[in-house]
Amino acid sequence: MPAYLSSADAAALLGVSRQTLYAYVSRGLLTAQANGKSRESRYLEEEVKRLAAQRTRGRKPREVAKATLNWGLPVLESAITLIEDGRLYYRGKDAVTLADTQEQTVEDIAALLWNCSREQAFGARQAVAHPAFDAMRRHFAGRRAEEAMLPLFTIASDDAPTAAWQAPERMAEGCGALMRLLAASLLGTRSGATPIHEQCAAAWGLDEQGAHLVRMALVLCADHELNASSFTARCVASTGTSLRAAVIAGLAALTGGKHGGATARVEAFLDETGDADIASRLQQRLARGEDLPGFGHHLYPDGDVRADALLAKVLPHHPALQETVAAAFRLIGLPPSLDFALAALRRHLQLPVGAAFGLFALGRGMGWIAQALEQRASGELIRPRAAYTGLRPATSKDAIKK
Repeated sequence: MPAYLSSADAAALLGVSRQTLYAYVSRGLLTAQANGKSRESRYLEEEVKRLAAQRTRGRKPREVAKATLNWGLPVLESAITLIEDGRLYYRGKDAVTLADTQEQTVEDIAALLWNCSREQAFGARQAVAHPAFDAMRRHFAGRRAEEAMLPLFTIASDDAPTAAWQAPERMAEGCGALMRLLAASLLGTRSGATPIHEQCAAAWGLDEQGAHLVRMALVLCADHELNASSFTARCVASTGTSLRAAVIAGLAALTGGKHGGATARVEAFLDETGDADIASRLQQRLARGEDLPGFGHHLYPDGDVRADALLAKVLPHHPALQETVAAAFRLIGLPPSLDFALAALRRHLQLPVGAAFGLFALGRGMGWIAQALEQRASGELIRPRAAYTGLRPATSKDAIKK
């Protein structure tokens, strides 16, 4: 049973007044829980102790910097995405519910994240790609999305529509154009004005159910707070550059093997695991000192809700994937993450290899734009300081001694 503290005990452990304790709650640093025996709130002892340790580190700049950058304290304010109590919310709306609602298109979610209307961002005007895009997409035909999306999007898009000088009423239209060009870069097609998930379905030969699953995946990938690629996009946007540049930066960061590129590791893992003797193969992998990619997420100790939503539609059709998930949980006690779910979905729909990354990148494009817009509106440059650990320069006293 988890242990709880009263308001007085929590404040005493933190060394603060009750007023400061309530301020911590309002800032999201602590969670106040109802006490069935009285009207006074109670606080999870483990959470209070963790915050107390973080406050102690706050007196040591190097320690607080390390803790902040590694799944730690918030580093800036944002009104876009909330991850709380194992759930994911976009501007206060449950992301899984949005993904399950077929009427909510990718364009609707983008407009929600960008604080504009769908008509403003995705009107009838076509997104125009650079003339060199047609030749480039033929050159990259058949390449994995990890290789093709970044160069294709860079060529297809232009800075001007989302540059800082652009009129506000045109900015939403420019953001919509970026998403359409990102979709064209994934699919290797010309930019279209139909809903993005329908463009994917047409390019990949999917039926209505397949199109629905693609839409779900894109919505669930849309944003995830200050992940590495979104923070990169914000850093770039803070310099005053175009939103296109922020998307390019986010896309580059996503390709890393510890981020969206992890989908390729999951694909290789599933190829190795196969359809038979799965538990034994996982045990052999662990015995060799190798991990099981695609399992566990720091922000979802009880299971990644994005993965749960997708796998609920996919796993019933694939006994081998079901056994892989079950065997992994028996061995390491971790449920599957979004990376695993995207790879499973890619196999279920028989999409091109690399499409798991492509869906991740296309969906997250909405979030990169939202994060860049928010950062630009703040007017602040992101410029942290480094804790220097190298050789110290010689002082004048040292020179005299020599």
